[in-house]
Amino acid sequence: MARRVEGRNRFRDFFLCSLPVAFIMAFVYVLVSSSIFGFYAPHIQSPFDNKESNFIDKDLGWREKAALESFPSLFSKEMLDALNGTATTSDSNPLSIDAIRKKDPSLSWRVEDEVESSEDQMDNNFGHGTWTREGGGQVLNDTPEKLYQRRMRQERREKRARDLMNKDNLQALEKAAIQRSKSIDSVAPGNYSIWRNEYHKSKSFEDLLHLMQDQIIMVRVYSSLAKMTNNLALHKELEAKLALMEEEQEESTNIDQQQRVLDTIRDMGQLLSRAKEKLYDCNLVTNKLRAMLQTAEEELVSTQTHTTFLNQLASKSIPHAIHCLTMTLNLEYSLLPAPMRHFPRMENLENPDLYHYALFSDNVLAASVVVNSTVTNADDPSLHVFHIVTDKLNFGAMSMWFLLNPPKEATVQVQRFEDFSWLNSSYSPVLKQLESEAMKEFYFKTERSESAESGAESLKYRYPKYLSMLNHLRFYIPKIFPKLEKVLFLDDDVVVQKDLTPLWSVDLKGKVNGAVETCGASFHRLKSYLNFSDRHVSERFDPEYCGWAYGMNVFDLGEWRKHNITETYHFWQNLNENRTLWKLGTLPPGLMTFYNLTVPLQKKWHLLGLGYNREIDVKKIERSAVIHFNGHSKPWTELGISKYQAYWTKYASLEHPYISSCRLLE
Repeated sequence: MARRVEGRNRFRDFFLCSLPVAFIMAFVYVLVSSSIFGFYAPHIQSPFDNKESNFIDKDLGWREKAALESFPSLFSKEMLDALNGTATTSDSNPLSIDAIRKKDPSLSWRVEDEVESSEDQMDNNFGHGTWTREGGGQVLNDTPEKLYQRRMRQERREKRARDLMNKDNLQALEKAAIQRSKSIDSVAPGNYSIWRNEYHKSKSFEDLLHLMQDQIIMVRVYSSLAKMTNNLALHKELEAKLALMEEEQEESTNIDQQQRVLDTIRDMGQLLSRAKEKLYDCNLVTNKLRAMLQTAEEELVSTQTHTTFLNQLASKSIPHAIHCLTMTLNLEYSLLPAPMRHFPRMENLENPDLYHYALFSDNVLAASVVVNSTVTNADDPSLHVFHIVTDKLNFGAMSMWFLLNPPKEATVQVQRFEDFSWLNSSYSPVLKQLESEAMKEFYFKTERSESAESGAESLKYRYPKYLSMLNHLRFYIPKIFPKLEKVLFLDDDVVVQKDLTPLWSVDLKGKVNGAVETCGASFHRLKSYLNFSDRHVSERFDPEYCGWAYGMNVFDLGEWRKHNITETYHFWQNLNENRTLWKLGTLPPGLMTFYNLTVPLQKKWHLLGLGYNREIDVKKIERSAVIHFNGHSKPWTELGISKYQAYWTKYASLEHPYISSCRLLE
C-alpha cells in the first residue's frame, strides 16, 4: 500500500513538472504550422494585406490566427496580385500578365520540367522552390511561381500553334517550299551549282548574260580537253552548244529574250556537269585557263596600244567639219579681189603701247575661239593686237575668216611662216632635223606605231604635230616680231575668260619668261622630262627644278635678245639630234632654254588639264583667267570631255552659216 501511494506521488510530481514543457512544445508547434501556412498562402489569397480574408475566417485557433496576423509577408502586394491573377492589365505595371507576355521571359522563367542533377540543389531565382526526395528520386516541388511559368509556356505554345494554322502562313510556307524545290536540280549529275542555282537569283537580264559568258569560257576549256583526250563526240556536242550560245548572246539584246537565255543557261549547266565527270582534271583545267588568260592579256595589250595610237591620231588630226570649213574659206578667199584682202588698222602692228599676242596655228576654228574669247573679255578691245602665224595651206582660210568676222575694234595680222626668208635649214637645226631621213623614218615607220612593243609611252612622242614647224616657232618670236618688246604667247587650244591686260604690268625681274608652274610633290620636275644619265644634262641642271607650262606665257623680248635665248635653243637642239637628251616636243627644250630665266605667275592665270582630267572643280575653272584643253580630248573633236565643251563652244560662233553648213559637233 505504501508503494502505491509513493508511485502516485511520483506520477503527480512528474505530471506537474512536464505540464509547462508540454505547453511550450504546443506553442512551438502552432508557430511552426503558422509559418508553413504563411509560405503557401500566396497561391490562395494574401492574408497579410487583407485582414478580412476568408483564409483567416476558417476554423483556426486563436493562436494560429494571431501567428498568421503577426507574421510578415514575403511578397509585395503587386507580386501577390500577379500570382493570383488579379493584377492590373496596364502595360506600365512590369508584373502584369500582359507586360510579361509582350516580351521574351528571362532565363529565370525558362524552367524545364526535368532537371538532370545528382545532388540536391536550391534554385536561387525562386523563393519557395526546393528539391525533395520521393522514392529515392529527385523532383521539383511545385510552387506557385513554377506553376505560373508552366502555364505561360503552355499559352505560348498554343499561340504558336494557332499562328502556324493561319492560312496566310500556310501559303507562305508552301511558296517557300516550292522555291526550295526549284533550287534542287536532280536531272544532271555533278555539281555546277554556280550555274545551276545562281541563275535563279539573278537580279537583271545583264546578270544572265554575264553568267552565259562564264559558261562560254568553261565550254571552250572542256571542248579543248575533249579534243585532247580524243573524246570527239563530246567535243562535237560542246562545239555545237558553244556556237548556239554565242549566237544567243548576240541576239539577246532585249528583255524579251530572257526566258530563252535562262533555258540555254540551264541546258548548258547540265552539259558542263557531264563534261566535268568525263574530262575534269585539276592540272589540265588549270593549265588551259592559264593559257587562255595569257592569250587574252596579250590581245588586251595589243588592243590598248592600237587604241592609244588611234586616239592620238584622232586628237591631232583635223576633223572633217573643220576641214570642210577650211576648204570653204580657202575657196572664198581665192575669189576675193586683192584690194579687199587687207586688214584694217595695220599701223597698230608695231605699236609698243598696245597689248600684243602671238598665236601659231593651222586650225581656223580654234584660232577664232582664242581671239574671240580674248576680245570678249577685254576691257578695251581696241588696245589688243593679234599676230597669227599659220602655214600656206591654211593662210587663205585663216585670212578669210577674220576678214569676214573682225574681232570688234581689235587688230589682226595673219602671216605664213613659209614667207620668213631667214627660216631655213641652215639657220634652224630643228628644221634641218625635220627634213632628215632619220626623222621621217622615226615618224613614219609603220611597225613602230602598231607593235605592242612600242607601247603607249613611246607613242605619245610621235604626234604628227611635231613634224610641223608651227610647233617650234615659239623659239623664234623675237625674229618674227623684231620691233616688239613684250608679247603674250597663247596656244590655240586655250580659252580666255578674264581680261589679260594686267599681265603686261607683271615684273619679270630681269628674266625672260613668265609662266605658271606645274610641279607637285614629285612630278612635273625636270627629271620627268630630261635624260639625267647624260652628262650634258646632269652637269648643268637640277633634277628637282620645277617645271612650268606652255600655253600662256609672257615673254620679255628685250631680255630674250640680251640672253641669246634662240641661240641657246639651237645649242641644245643640235646636241639632241639623236634624241638622247629628250624624246620630242617643245617643252623639254623650253625648260632647258629658259632654265633660271622663268618667273612663276599666280595659278589663277592659267589652268591646265581640261583635255584629259575629268575631275577639275567647276569653281576652279570659272575663276581661272585662261583654261587650257591640253591633252588628247580637244573640245572640237568627238573625244572632247562633254562637261568642259561648253566653255569652248561659248566662243565658237556655231551659228555662223559656214560652220553650220559643215555640221560641226553633230
